[in-house]
Amino acid sequence: MHVKLTKIAVPLVALAIGLFPCFATQAHEHIMDHSMHEHMQPGFTISTATYTAPDLKLMDSNGTEVALHELLNGKTPVILNFIYTSCTTICPVMSSTFQQIQLKLGKRKVRMLSVSIDPENDTPAKLKEYAHKYKAGVQWKLLTGTLENSIAVQRAFGVLAGDKMDHKPVTLLKAPGTGDTWVRIEGLADAGVVMHELDKFKAK
Repeated sequence: MHVKLTKIAVPLVALAIGLFPCFATQAHEHIMDHSMHEHMQPGFTISTATYTAPDLKLMDSNGTEVALHELLNGKTPVILNFIYTSCTTICPVMSSTFQQIQLKLGKRKVRMLSVSIDPENDTPAKLKEYAHKYKAGVQWKLLTGTLENSIAVQRAFGVLAGDKMDHKPVTLLKAPGTGDTWVRIEGLADAGVVMHELDKFKAK
Protein backbone atom coordinates (compact mmCIF):
# COMPACT_ATOMS: atom_id res chain seq x y z
CA MET A 1 0.00 0.00 0.00
CA HIS A 2 1.39 3.40 -1.01
CA VAL A 3 1.02 5.88 1.82
CA LYS A 4 1.58 9.63 1.71
CA LEU A 5 1.45 11.37 5.06
CA THR A 6 1.42 14.86 6.44
CA LYS A 7 2.68 15.78 9.90
CA ILE A 8 0.80 17.45 12.75
CA ALA A 9 2.25 20.78 13.89
CA VAL A 10 3.21 20.88 17.58
CA PRO A 11 0.91 23.75 18.68
CA LEU A 12 -2.12 22.04 17.13
CA VAL A 13 -1.26 18.76 18.80
CA ALA A 14 -1.52 20.53 22.15
CA LEU A 15 -4.86 21.99 21.12
CA ALA A 16 -6.13 18.61 19.96
CA ILE A 17 -5.10 16.98 23.23
CA GLY A 18 -7.03 19.61 25.16
CA LEU A 19 -10.19 19.40 23.04
CA PHE A 20 -10.21 15.83 21.72
CA PRO A 21 -7.78 13.67 23.69
CA CYS A 22 -8.78 10.42 22.00
CA PHE A 23 -8.37 11.99 18.53
CA ALA A 24 -4.93 13.37 19.36
CA THR A 25 -3.74 9.96 20.53
CA GLN A 26 -5.14 8.18 17.47
CA ALA A 27 -3.64 10.71 15.05
CA HIS A 28 -0.26 10.35 16.76
CA GLU A 29 -0.45 6.56 16.46
CA HIS A 30 -1.40 6.89 12.79
CA ILE A 31 1.81 8.82 12.12
CA MET A 32 3.99 6.47 14.14
CA ASP A 33 2.62 3.44 12.30
CA HIS A 34 3.59 4.88 8.92
CA SER A 35 7.12 6.23 9.31
CA MET A 36 7.55 7.09 5.64
CA HIS A 37 8.19 10.27 3.68
CA GLU A 38 6.49 13.18 5.46
CA HIS A 39 5.97 16.87 4.95
CA MET A 40 4.42 19.55 7.13
CA GLN A 41 0.67 20.11 7.31
CA PRO A 42 -1.23 21.28 10.39
CA GLY A 43 -3.75 19.12 12.19
CA PHE A 44 -4.37 16.11 9.97
CA THR A 45 -2.78 13.33 7.93
CA ILE A 46 -3.39 12.44 4.28
CA SER A 47 -2.71 9.02 2.84
CA THR A 48 -3.80 6.80 -0.03
CA ALA A 49 -5.15 3.32 0.64
CA THR A 50 -7.19 0.50 -0.87
CA TYR A 51 -10.61 -0.23 0.61
CA THR A 52 -13.07 -2.81 -0.70
CA ALA A 53 -16.62 -1.76 0.11
CA PRO A 54 -19.02 -4.54 1.15
CA ASP A 55 -21.84 -5.46 -1.23
CA LEU A 56 -24.83 -4.38 0.84
CA LYS A 57 -27.72 -1.95 1.04
CA LEU A 58 -28.22 1.04 3.28
CA MET A 59 -31.17 3.39 3.69
CA ASP A 60 -31.29 7.09 2.89
CA SER A 61 -33.12 9.84 4.75
CA ASN A 62 -36.26 9.17 2.69
CA GLY A 63 -36.36 5.55 3.84
CA THR A 64 -35.29 4.27 0.41
CA GLU A 65 -32.87 1.35 0.19
CA VAL A 66 -29.75 2.11 -1.83
CA ALA A 67 -26.94 -0.18 -2.95
CA LEU A 68 -23.61 0.99 -1.53
CA HIS A 69 -21.63 -0.16 -4.59
CA GLU A 70 -23.78 1.96 -6.89
CA LEU A 71 -23.24 5.04 -4.73
CA LEU A 72 -19.47 4.55 -4.60
CA ASN A 73 -18.83 3.62 -8.22
CA GLY A 74 -20.61 6.19 -10.33
CA LYS A 75 -19.19 8.67 -12.84
CA THR A 76 -18.51 11.39 -10.27
CA PRO A 77 -16.01 11.75 -7.42
CA VAL A 78 -17.16 10.56 -3.98
CA ILE A 79 -16.58 12.11 -0.56
CA LEU A 80 -17.44 9.85 2.38
CA ASN A 81 -17.52 10.36 6.12
CA PHE A 82 -19.02 8.70 9.21
CA ILE A 83 -21.20 10.55 11.72
CA TYR A 84 -24.10 10.12 14.12
CA THR A 85 -26.84 12.65 14.76
CA SER A 86 -26.56 12.88 18.56
CA CYS A 87 -22.80 13.51 18.46
CA THR A 88 -21.78 16.83 20.03
CA THR A 89 -18.02 16.80 19.38
CA ILE A 90 -16.44 16.02 16.01
CA CYS A 91 -19.59 15.24 13.98
CA PRO A 92 -20.92 18.82 13.97
CA VAL A 93 -17.51 19.99 12.78
CA MET A 94 -17.36 17.37 10.04
CA SER A 95 -20.93 18.09 8.94
CA SER A 96 -20.28 21.82 8.86
CA THR A 97 -17.26 21.08 6.67
CA PHE A 98 -19.48 19.07 4.31
CA GLN A 99 -21.90 22.00 4.23
CA GLN A 100 -19.05 24.34 3.25
CA ILE A 101 -17.80 21.87 0.63
CA GLN A 102 -21.27 21.75 -0.86
CA LEU A 103 -21.26 25.55 -1.23
CA LYS A 104 -17.78 25.54 -2.77
CA LEU A 105 -18.76 22.85 -5.28
CA GLY A 106 -21.47 24.97 -6.86
CA LYS A 107 -22.70 23.05 -9.91
CA ARG A 108 -19.76 20.68 -9.90
CA LYS A 109 -20.99 17.10 -9.61
CA VAL A 110 -19.59 15.29 -6.58
CA ARG A 111 -21.40 12.66 -4.51
CA MET A 112 -21.22 13.28 -0.77
CA LEU A 113 -22.10 10.47 1.63
CA SER A 114 -22.42 10.47 5.43
CA VAL A 115 -22.92 7.02 6.97
CA SER A 116 -24.36 6.78 10.47
CA ILE A 117 -22.36 4.79 13.00
CA ASP A 118 -25.39 4.75 15.31
CA PRO A 119 -28.07 3.22 13.06
CA GLU A 120 -30.16 1.91 15.94
CA ASN A 121 -30.97 5.51 16.87
CA ASP A 122 -30.45 7.27 13.54
CA THR A 123 -33.72 6.56 11.76
CA PRO A 124 -34.38 8.03 8.30
CA ALA A 125 -36.52 10.68 10.03
CA LYS A 126 -33.62 11.73 12.26
CA LEU A 127 -31.28 11.80 9.28
CA LYS A 128 -33.75 14.02 7.41
CA GLU A 129 -33.85 16.42 10.34
CA TYR A 130 -30.05 16.40 10.52
CA ALA A 131 -29.80 16.98 6.76
CA HIS A 132 -32.13 19.96 7.06
CA LYS A 133 -30.00 21.39 9.88
CA TYR A 134 -26.89 21.34 7.68
CA LYS A 135 -28.75 22.31 4.49
CA ALA A 136 -27.83 19.10 2.69
CA GLY A 137 -28.60 19.29 -1.02
CA VAL A 138 -29.39 16.53 -3.48
CA GLN A 139 -25.74 15.55 -3.89
CA TRP A 140 -25.30 14.89 -0.17
CA LYS A 141 -26.89 11.66 1.05
CA LEU A 142 -27.13 10.64 4.70
CA LEU A 143 -27.32 6.89 5.17
CA THR A 144 -28.37 4.47 7.88
CA GLY A 145 -29.37 0.80 7.95
CA THR A 146 -28.99 -2.25 10.10
CA LEU A 147 -26.36 -2.32 12.81
CA GLU A 148 -24.70 -5.25 11.03
CA ASN A 149 -24.42 -3.33 7.76
CA SER A 150 -23.17 -0.17 9.44
CA ILE A 151 -20.44 -2.12 11.21
CA ALA A 152 -19.49 -3.85 7.95
CA VAL A 153 -19.02 -0.50 6.20
CA GLN A 154 -17.05 0.98 9.10
CA ARG A 155 -14.79 -2.06 9.22
CA ALA A 156 -14.23 -2.01 5.46
CA PHE A 157 -13.02 1.61 5.59
CA GLY A 158 -10.91 1.27 8.71
CA VAL A 159 -12.99 3.53 10.96
CA LEU A 160 -14.60 1.01 13.33
CA ALA A 161 -13.90 2.16 16.90
CA GLY A 162 -16.08 -0.25 18.87
CA ASP A 163 -17.76 2.64 20.70
CA LYS A 164 -19.31 5.60 18.91
CA MET A 165 -17.80 7.92 21.52
CA ASP A 166 -14.31 6.90 20.37
CA HIS A 167 -14.76 7.27 16.63
CA LYS A 168 -12.15 9.19 14.64
CA PRO A 169 -12.71 12.12 12.25
CA VAL A 170 -12.01 10.62 8.84
CA THR A 171 -12.90 11.88 5.36
CA LEU A 172 -12.43 9.59 2.36
CA LEU A 173 -12.32 10.61 -1.30
CA LYS A 174 -12.36 8.59 -4.50
CA ALA A 175 -12.04 9.63 -8.12
CA PRO A 176 -14.27 7.89 -10.68
CA GLY A 177 -12.70 4.93 -12.43
CA THR A 178 -10.07 4.31 -9.74
CA GLY A 179 -11.47 1.07 -8.37
CA ASP A 180 -10.83 0.65 -4.66
CA THR A 181 -8.19 3.40 -4.32
CA TRP A 182 -9.12 6.13 -1.85
CA VAL A 183 -7.56 9.26 -0.39
CA ARG A 184 -7.89 9.19 3.41
CA ILE A 185 -7.84 12.44 5.39
CA GLU A 186 -7.61 11.67 9.08
CA GLY A 187 -8.31 14.62 11.37
CA LEU A 188 -10.46 17.73 11.28
CA ALA A 189 -9.34 19.08 7.92
CA ASP A 190 -11.31 22.05 6.63
CA ALA A 191 -13.26 22.39 3.39
CA GLY A 192 -10.31 23.95 1.60
CA VAL A 193 -8.15 20.89 2.21
CA VAL A 194 -10.85 18.54 0.89
CA MET A 195 -11.41 20.72 -2.17
CA HIS A 196 -7.67 20.73 -2.84
CA GLU A 197 -7.68 16.92 -2.91
CA LEU A 198 -10.72 16.94 -5.21
CA ASP A 199 -8.97 19.32 -7.58
CA LYS A 200 -6.12 16.83 -7.88
CA PHE A 201 -8.60 14.39 -9.45
CA LYS A 202 -9.34 16.89 -12.23
CA ALA A 203 -5.63 17.45 -12.85
CA LYS A 204 -4.94 13.80 -13.61
